[in-house]
Amino acid sequence: MAEETAESRTIKEVAIPLFQAKGWMKFLGVMNILGGVFMAFSIWGLLIAWLPIWAGVVLYQAASAVEASQLADGRRDSFERGLAKLKTYFMLSGITMLIFLVISLLGVLFGVGMMAMMAGGGMGPAMMDGGY
Repeated sequence: MAEETAESRTIKEVAIPLFQAKGWMKFLGVMNILGGVFMAFSIWGLLIAWLPIWAGVVLYQAASAVEASQLADGRRDSFERGLAKLKTYFMLSGITMLIFLVISLLGVLFGVGMMAMMAGGGMGPAMMDGGY
């Protein structure tokens, strides 16, 4: 029994920073969910809106699991579940960032290509006169 008490005390001590940040974690989780909902209103957003929604739900669950671990005298299973959810949140956030980075780079390349086409005579005087 003393072993369990020492383990639960250690878990409670290790979980203190996450327990103190649980309010911010829940806030960011809700904001991710709302961001995903608003993103779903656009055509492109429909394709990837599920990522921030899922990340928000997972972050909220992580905060709740860490809170449950602290309130239940340092239960190891709740703490481990919270850390696993936190890992999933960071993985989903990273994937979302990579997708947005690729989309942004494609947008920049498209914009540069359009500017080069316009500057290179793609819409020159012959095209404006109907080709005569």
